[in-house]
Amino acid sequence: MAESLYIASLEPNSGKLLITLGIMEVLSRRVERLGFFHAISPTSAAEDSHIKLLSSRFSLSLQPEEMIGVTHEQAKTWIAAGQEKRLFREIVTKFREAEEKCDFLLCEGPDITHLSEAFDYTTSVRIARELGCPALYVASGYQATIAELFETVKVAEKSFRRLQTPLLAILVNRVDLDIIDEAEAELRKVFGNDVAIDLLPEVECLGHPTMEEIVQELQAEWFSGSQENLKCDVAGFKVAAMGPANFLDYLEKGDLIITPGDRPDIIFTTLAAIASKNYPSPVGMLLSGNLTPAPSIVRLLEGLDDLAIPIYRVAGDTYRTVMQASAVQGRLRPENERKIAMALGMFESNVDIAALGEKFRVTPSTTLSPLMFEYSLFQRARQERKHIVLPEGDDDRILQAAELLRLRDVVELTILGEEKKLRSRAASLGLTLDGVNFIDPQTSSLRDEFAETFFELRKDKGVTLDNARDAMTDFSYFGTMMVYKNMADGMVSGASHTTAHTIRPAFQFIRTPPDVMVVSSVFLMCFDTRVLVYGDCAINPNPNPEQLAEIAISSARTAQMFGVEPIVAMLSYSSGVSGAGAAVEQVRRAVEIAKKRRPDLKIDGPIQYDATIDATVARKKMPDSEVAGRATVFIFPDLNTGNNTYKAVQRASGAVAIGPVLQGLNKPVNDLSRGCLVADIVNTVAITAIQAQNWKEV
Repeated sequence: MAESLYIASLEPNSGKLLITLGIMEVLSRRVERLGFFHAISPTSAAEDSHIKLLSSRFSLSLQPEEMIGVTHEQAKTWIAAGQEKRLFREIVTKFREAEEKCDFLLCEGPDITHLSEAFDYTTSVRIARELGCPALYVASGYQATIAELFETVKVAEKSFRRLQTPLLAILVNRVDLDIIDEAEAELRKVFGNDVAIDLLPEVECLGHPTMEEIVQELQAEWFSGSQENLKCDVAGFKVAAMGPANFLDYLEKGDLIITPGDRPDIIFTTLAAIASKNYPSPVGMLLSGNLTPAPSIVRLLEGLDDLAIPIYRVAGDTYRTVMQASAVQGRLRPENERKIAMALGMFESNVDIAALGEKFRVTPSTTLSPLMFEYSLFQRARQERKHIVLPEGDDDRILQAAELLRLRDVVELTILGEEKKLRSRAASLGLTLDGVNFIDPQTSSLRDEFAETFFELRKDKGVTLDNARDAMTDFSYFGTMMVYKNMADGMVSGASHTTAHTIRPAFQFIRTPPDVMVVSSVFLMCFDTRVLVYGDCAINPNPNPEQLAEIAISSARTAQMFGVEPIVAMLSYSSGVSGAGAAVEQVRRAVEIAKKRRPDLKIDGPIQYDATIDATVARKKMPDSEVAGRATVFIFPDLNTGNNTYKAVQRASGAVAIGPVLQGLNKPVNDLSRGCLVADIVNTVAITAIQAQNWKEV
């Protein structure tokens, strides 16, 4: 068990950063003061790519300059001068200083092959020994046979044992998928249960550079097309030196086309290939030789709307451009959420996180950050993967969120819309939607069946069969019917439609259980250190006392579902018995009803917001209350108060507001804000999946 951990790799191309990212993701939900330390950094702290990535994603307790021991240049100088002890002393000193500011410090060892011949194979292990850290060894399985993997791991394990450095786990990364099961079995025969062992497959696209990385490395100049969609992975390079007819035969999906700038025939052939369903789509084009097409060609390109791919110019000749571009390595960067999601999804799918976590001694965190909450959502959603339908396939944010959800393996997804059109749009955005289902309500064979069901459910309300058929062309009605008929476990919509449009079908035929009188909503407000629940901020304009009590009980149930202990405050403009008036009496009556229905709940009111959240104020205004100063669930007296308060708190504090999360329906249907971000969609889908796991309890 450890409060620090050292990640060592003793061979090149191990993909160590992926492991570091995965371990940090696990620790971030368990550790309050988390730190990262790079024993020997290839650059200064400000330029260290690992520090940049981890600092952007996690709330670390250290400043960048506190996260490195020495730089590669310093290490080389001291080793060359025979001052190895000085090197270790400096690393240990910096590590101890960093350790004092953290509850858990993850240390990443150096890439020995990039340092100097003066560093031997065991240098990284010796650093771990000097730091007194147990180690996790990341072995490279890149292009290795089972015999080669076995030998690599065995030699490394002997080094750790000889240098008396505790080895907690061995992760073999980048293993050929065809041998991964057999290789893992062989390794477990040797090491048994003494060391945690997991093998991760080679995911080729993680090593692919993006168009953006190549453009930056080559200092390319924009010529035409989109400058925004540069996150697409470059899977290969095609030098277009031959004529268009022959060039097309070699075109592959994900290619970056490199051609001299005086070849307009290749430019237009490439654009035509993208428009054609008979050829794969490249991701971009580099025009070499510092050449620009003729003015008439430039004018023609300027007149094309939504040019399919980015086109850039470079000064070098074609050969040099190919060599430079092919040397660019794909990296995990803070701004590339897609690749980060892919890496985390691969880590979480292949590593026994529970077994690995048992090796670490961690003081449990008393806080819950937005990232920790998001991680817990994903973990819970994966435990029993549900099927969620997304009706708004024509919104780019939905497609982007769908890719992230599949990469993290959170849920099964169906997107509504014309499959060819949506897959084409996804490809132009650089997205991969493998494993996502598509249904077009306009042409689906389910449409008539759904219309018949809708007619039977609503004929007493005046709905005709023709009305029902028309309704099922509406994607929101179609998606809701999928949920009703158990073809999906939940639905998320509202990115490009109103709340009323999203939830009206749910009110009509999903409906509520017999013991629920009103559908309501909450927002999960993720602050820096905790999550609070606000309700109702989206549905009920002026709830009466019975409805307020129902909202409080439903909100407490929702809070508990997502790991928040329900301590319910019924808000008003006065606290306790200090005030009077119709609005206060309404809240007081709601508290009485709620306590009678759920005597087990901690619930109090009327109470002012400051008395719910501030222990000092609580002692003055309501000293005998078990809710005052400790509330986690806040029930607003009306929609006007709730909606304005959540938005004001969100803007003033920087809290992440997830929702509205609908509660009280027989099955989960959730609404998005039309201004939602991709991350909001991802979180709402995960929440909907968790609701689906618990829907029988509603």
